[in-house]
Amino acid sequence: MAGNTGGPWGGGGDNGKGGGGDDRSNGKSGGGRGPGGDKPQMPEIDDLVKKGQEQLRVLMGGGGRDRTGGPGGGGNRGTGGPILTRGTVGLGLLAGVVLWGFASFYTVRPEQQSIELFLGKFSSIGTEGLNFAPWPVVTAEVFDVTTNRTENLGVRSGNSDNEGLMLTTDENIVDIDFQVVWNIKNAKDFKFSLRDPETAVGAIAESAMREVIAQSELAPILNRDRGVVADRVKELIQTTLDNRETGINVLRVNVNKVDPPQQTVQVTNASGQTSAQSVVDAFRDVQAAEQERDRVERQADAYANRKTAEARGASAQLLEAAEGYRARVVNDAVGEASRFEAVLTEYEDAPDVTRKRLYIETMEKVLGDVDKIILESGAGGGSGQGIVPYLPLNELRRNSGGSN
Repeated sequence: MAGNTGGPWGGGGDNGKGGGGDDRSNGKSGGGRGPGGDKPQMPEIDDLVKKGQEQLRVLMGGGGRDRTGGPGGGGNRGTGGPILTRGTVGLGLLAGVVLWGFASFYTVRPEQQSIELFLGKFSSIGTEGLNFAPWPVVTAEVFDVTTNRTENLGVRSGNSDNEGLMLTTDENIVDIDFQVVWNIKNAKDFKFSLRDPETAVGAIAESAMREVIAQSELAPILNRDRGVVADRVKELIQTTLDNRETGINVLRVNVNKVDPPQQTVQVTNASGQTSAQSVVDAFRDVQAAEQERDRVERQADAYANRKTAEARGASAQLLEAAEGYRARVVNDAVGEASRFEAVLTEYEDAPDVTRKRLYIETMEKVLGDVDKIILESGAGGGSGQGIVPYLPLNELRRNSGGSN
């Protein structure tokens, strides 16, 4: 059309036809602006929209105007491809924007941590609440840091009968089942440090348990040191994970079972008889014998302590008595010596008086406790008749209450 008219508006009249006549031949109305055809004519907006729709329909695989054979737009709606209108395009764009926003906005709850990746590399750490990460350039990953994760170790899985068997420092074998409870404390380290965190935690935990068991004896592990073993294993696991910056926090280590291995051995009793017995039963017998031995040893120690204390008490008592006796004898001797020296001094000053006093004191000691009868030789006028020369001192002393 433009070639025929010399311009896009179809205003040429070289072929002897009016501009409006050319437009009318295409089934359009009101093609000319003036009857002379010498002025440019504006194409209608509907024609431009229809042309655009036709081109989009062709690009989307639909049929063009030529395939329908009809010049009008009405014929294309029944036989062509999907009709693409401005409303449809707008709805599509709106849906795309909604989906993009849905993929770009995310929420971080208090029990979560998030990291953002720019083209697959670490970019930043998300904050609590609503965050924006323009997808697909920036992606976000959210981790729940309060969920407890558990790794069970030592449990027979059927693939290996030796799982959980460990060697102690006294060359015994112990069968241990335990579990490690852990969670995430740093989402960034957890994301980029370990490829398979569960497998890594299990391997580190098993290695730590074997190291601790290798430094312990069998009997304490079976009886009273389970808590000690669990604490040491937890500390060792956490230290290893922190050194590798894994972002994992070990909450606790639970030792579920500690037993000797389930095997049969030959056991010889005290009488020399040999029999087949499981390791568990044999170990329990050994434990019972050791406990009985410990009980008897404690009784013997208590008896020895009691007898030793009694002997020490008696010895101390004898020593105290001997010391008292010694002191008393020495004091008596010293007193006697002093008294003798005093008497000697008095005797040197007055020998007769002292001699008589000693005689009287001696007679007093000799006759003091002896019943005595005193007979006066001069009583009764010298003849000894009429007066009984008898003085009952003993009866008088008894009647007077012992007074002299």
